[in-house]
Amino acid sequence: MFTRREFATLVVSSLAVRLKSDSAAAQTRGSMINGVRVGAQTYSFRELSRPSGGDMVDVLIKAMTDCGLSECELWSPQIEPAKVPREEVRRWRVETPLDHFGAIRKKFNAANISIRAFNYSFNDSFSDAEINRGFEMARALGAEFITASSTLSASKRVVPFAEKHKMVVAMHNHSNLKDPNEFATPESFAAAMKLSKYFKVNLDIGHFTAANFDAVAYIREHHDGITNLHIKDRRRDQGPTLPWGEGDAPIREVLQLIKQNKWPIAAYLEYEYKGAGTPVDEVKKGYEYMRQALA
Repeated sequence: MFTRREFATLVVSSLAVRLKSDSAAAQTRGSMINGVRVGAQTYSFRELSRPSGGDMVDVLIKAMTDCGLSECELWSPQIEPAKVPREEVRRWRVETPLDHFGAIRKKFNAANISIRAFNYSFNDSFSDAEINRGFEMARALGAEFITASSTLSASKRVVPFAEKHKMVVAMHNHSNLKDPNEFATPESFAAAMKLSKYFKVNLDIGHFTAANFDAVAYIREHHDGITNLHIKDRRRDQGPTLPWGEGDAPIREVLQLIKQNKWPIAAYLEYEYKGAGTPVDEVKKGYEYMRQALA
């Protein structure tokens, strides 16, 4: 028989061993590289075949597993009906039981993959019910925050829902400098973050570079407001998207900056160029590039 003190010591010791084991397993599965959280935006796998009449859940889980990654930002169209009228998508979002999204979460969890972010891009066509439902879906999926390729006008309508659900929404940038309603500049990010304490930044360093901004300088100054990065490579001056390491985006410098400062900013691969291999092949290349960059 154990005394109460011996039993407590045994429990604490066992917990410490388990936590250490879990941490080592996370390193092995690919959720961390030298202290930096890594994963993939599942948009990277958009070219993979979708089962007839179904969603991409099983396909994504296999692709993530094959790549050795265990954390993702889930792109909403991959779990929604494909090639249907806009009103049908709206109805599906609002009426689908939340248990459906809980079941998706369980599938990912069973494969040791976490859905850390849900990419649900609010735009001006969204009804209030759709906006609200996005937060409910994100919770059911187990996501910590939402990412959104949105606009300043749409983001203003999202504010009360972010406040209601107390969930962060990270705005994603593109490189369109001609439309002031788009997120593309440091000023547009600043304007969004003034709207709500729940608004933060999902910085795409490829698009930021193509728009001729300095990702290293921006991250250094605004790291507290950044949830995650999209790791892709582009040329400056609105240049093309290229394989990792072949463009002008300071990928290595950005990753080293996060590593050295131990900032809790996740780095998610986003495969967008036209590669020679399958999406899985190309994401594996990007993952290896990140490993070398963080060595």
